[in-house]
This record gives sequence, structure tokens and C-alpha cells, in this order.
Amino acid sequence: MQREIDEFRDIVDGEWAGGHIAGRRPTGEELTRALQVMITRQCVYSHTPGVGRTYDMVRAYPTFFERYFGSLGYRLVISPRDQMVALSVPADEARYDGVFERLRKDETLTLLALRLLWEEALRAHEVGDGGVVDTTTDDLVDRLVAVTQTPPPEETRLLDILRMFARHGALRLGERDRTRRVSTLSILPGIAILVPDSYVRDLLLWAVEPPGGAEAAAGGEGAEALGEDEDETEDEAGDREPETRDGTEGEDDV
Repeated sequence: MQREIDEFRDIVDGEWAGGHIAGRRPTGEELTRALQVMITRQCVYSHTPGVGRTYDMVRAYPTFFERYFGSLGYRLVISPRDQMVALSVPADEARYDGVFERLRKDETLTLLALRLLWEEALRAHEVGDGGVVDTTTDDLVDRLVAVTQTPPPEETRLLDILRMFARHGALRLGERDRTRRVSTLSILPGIAILVPDSYVRDLLLWAVEPPGGAEAAAGGEGAEALGEDEDETEDEAGDREPETRDGTEGEDDV
């Protein structure tokens, strides 16, 4: 890690030869915060609120962030088209960091439905600027029911799930119409980082698998959200998808 520590110091001191940022150079506190934000949020955009200059710093010093997160086993993704920087979790590699917890079943299915809605809009050429797909929670519920053939989460629970994924850059949750009980929803391109193509088929098979066959259908893979360990009851543990990895809330609300 000495190399990363030296590079950190070079950036703060203005001696870094691998790039520069417009305006004033970052302080040590800002650079540390950017590293923490990337781990906490996973997908960060130029328009993500409450994260300071994280996006600009990653774009300005990409080799530093690539080496730092590479040493932790993550791959840095930079998408100028989507104005997004993100951490991708390599599949089929042993993990030792203790941050890969399993999502609950309703969380996994909601994440899958978001990915399917985004992909369908992409194929229909209905994606807006920056890879954003505008929809509503009603459309999401309809997709959930179509995929699972089971009742969706009740509204309060669904909104809690969506807020959690919003903190990881999967979506933006808009205003709620109290009369119609529906909220606007913008699915962001980070959904493809959280649920990569290689996982969609396995998750679809698992979603319709009868009890007892889910583990085989899941194939030992799941969504790629980063997160922290969470306490859970024995009943909660029993309602978790076999291998899907959890994402927990960040420090700032979206």
C-alpha cells in the first residue's frame, strides 16, 4: 500500500503527474471522502448530490483510483457518456472483506425488475439523456408481478427498498402522488453495474423457481451491490435469496 499512500500525497501536494483537476487541487480530507463515497455509494454521477467533488476527482485522477480499488479487488468503471463513475465487483472471486451480505427476496426481485425495465427501454430506444429511463412505481410493480407471479411488496416497504438502491446510484426516486399512491422513478445506468448481464438470466430463473429449487437456479451468483454487514433475525435470514449480495445505505440521502 505504500505506493498508493505516496500517490495520495502527490495528489494533495500538487505533484501528481497522472492528471489534474480543474480549479483547486483536493485536500487530503476531500480525497479520503471521495474514496469512502465510492465504496459506500458504488455508482456516482456528475449530478449525485451530497458527495462533493467525488465524480470530478475520479475523472481527474483515474489511475490512482484504479490502483487503489484494484488492490481491494474492485474494478473502476468510468462512463463519460453517462457521466458516471462506478465500482464493479468481479464475479467468481473469493471475498474476504465481509461486505457481501445477501439481499432479502423482495429486494432482489425489485432490483431485477428495475434492471429489466431499464433494458427494455434501452432496446426500444426509449432511454433519455445520460442513459436514464423515466418510469413510475406503478410500472415497476407491474413488472414485478409479471416476473414473479406473486404480490409485490406493500407500498411503504417498496419505497424503503427503492431509497436503499437510490443511495447506490441505481435510481432517483421522485415525488409521490398521494391520491394515486404512485411515485415517479428514474432508473440510472448504474443498474447495469449492480445487476450485470451475466446475472440477469440466473436471477430470472430463480425468481420463478418453486421453493426448494431456488439455490440451484441462482447458480451461486447475484447482484453486485457493495454494503456493510447487517444484523438480522433468524426469520429474516430464511427469506434471503441464496447468493445475492447486499447493498446498505450511505451517509447522505439522495
